[in-house]
Amino acid sequence: MPSQVTDIKEFLEIARRKDAKSARIKPAKKSASVRTSKSKTAGGKEQIKFKIRASRHLHTLILTDKVKVDKIKQSLPPNLTVTEVGGKEKKTKK
Repeated sequence: MPSQVTDIKEFLEIARRKDAKSARIKPAKKSASVRTSKSKTAGGKEQIKFKIRASRHLHTLILTDKVKVDKIKQSLPPNLTVTEVGGKEKKTKK
């Protein structure tokens, strides 16, 4: 069951719990039909989502500040499996 967390300290406490299994870091999905993306806020900053899988819930934290994103990446516990999803990947034709 998904739940959104708005407080950074609360999110890091969830990441330190025993039932936290893995974390994913991904940019918000962009709209394919329209050139203006939904992942950007009114100020033009891109949203980054941190998702932590616990035993019962999937906790999500959404940030727009690049400095905070880098600090939270460093603050995640080492026993947590962290995967970065998305980015600039090139597809090859078959």
